Amino acid sequence: MLLVLGLATVIWAIGHLMKVPRSARFYMLGLLYVVVLIVQVVLPVGHPLREATGGGAAGWLILGGLAALGFGYALVLRRVKARVRDKETHDAPQPDAGKFRDGELERYARHIVLRELGGPGQKRLKQAKVLVVGAGGLGSPVLLYLAGAGVGTVGVIDDDVVDSGNLQRQVIHTDARIGMPKVFSAQTAMEALNPYLEVRPYKRRLTEEVVADLLADYDVVLDGTDNFDTRYLVNRACVAAGKPLISGALSQWEGQVSVFDPAQSGPCYQCIFPEAPAAHLAPSCAEAGVLGPLPGVIGTMMAVECIKLIAGAGAVLRGEMLIYDALWGETRKIRLKRREDCPVCGTGHMKSTAAIEAGGPDA
Repeated sequence: MLLVLGLATVIWAIGHLMKVPRSARFYMLGLLYVVVLIVQVVLPVGHPLREATGGGAAGWLILGGLAALGFGYALVLRRVKARVRDKETHDAPQPDAGKFRDGELERYARHIVLRELGGPGQKRLKQAKVLVVGAGGLGSPVLLYLAGAGVGTVGVIDDDVVDSGNLQRQVIHTDARIGMPKVFSAQTAMEALNPYLEVRPYKRRLTEEVVADLLADYDVVLDGTDNFDTRYLVNRACVAAGKPLISGALSQWEGQVSVFDPAQSGPCYQCIFPEAPAAHLAPSCAEAGVLGPLPGVIGTMMAVECIKLIAGAGAVLRGEMLIYDALWGETRKIRLKRREDCPVCGTGHMKSTAAIEAGGPDA
């Protein structure tokens, strides 16, 4: 029996060193237990292996029974505690979403003294709900600065996990969280930075089936994805819902940011990029490379535009695109125009949609 207990200790220790989840380690111990029982039942009395593993099944059955009782007790206790917590949460008075809690005014003091922001602007930030698509290079600074700025509710959707190759630029993640889903890694960092906000992580890919329902609960959407299919999907959903879209993009040493808001007479993303370029003309960051600090620059600009948009401060990049060239330290701004023939927000598309909704001759 001592041999088996020693082997179980070794399995647990190796699993701990390799950061194997506790549940997986328990499964391995359970498998070891089953193997030992099979040895005790199948092999004849006096067999060396049977003697080395206890010499009989009775002791192991008793040990297994005690372990099962302990596990059952722990499971029941956990469920009771969960019910108590749920009841306390349900009975607790719900905080006013627009009311600052103790410590928040001091936290946001540098915002509040800004004439263009002030207390009213900070209150609008606290009441705002922002959805960030992607928790990678652009999403990292966006999420950190929205959390630090006091945006009340931040949703983040991404189906990827943290990889060591991300850490050169995705600063919201850490080496200790390699293998963790990016949305939960981001949630950990954001709540550590600001415990006053609500983070809603969605560990999944954004699809046509869920995008409309997801966007319905948010005021502003920020897109930091690196593929055109998702960008076009987010753009269509934002136009349909009348939500402003803040979009950023990166390529090697250059980045760009713009606010697409057809509801306020601006162009949409597809007005400017009617169709996705050929794959060899727009390689991914993994293929073409990207300067580590560049996502920080562009992502921070996206967060700035979001804060301005929510607070009503200054002029956002609606109908404009800011382009930053890190290699030469240059910035330039270009005007963007809405296309009447845009299949997403163009006049023809809007008339057709209205006719279908009204059941007119085009329906």
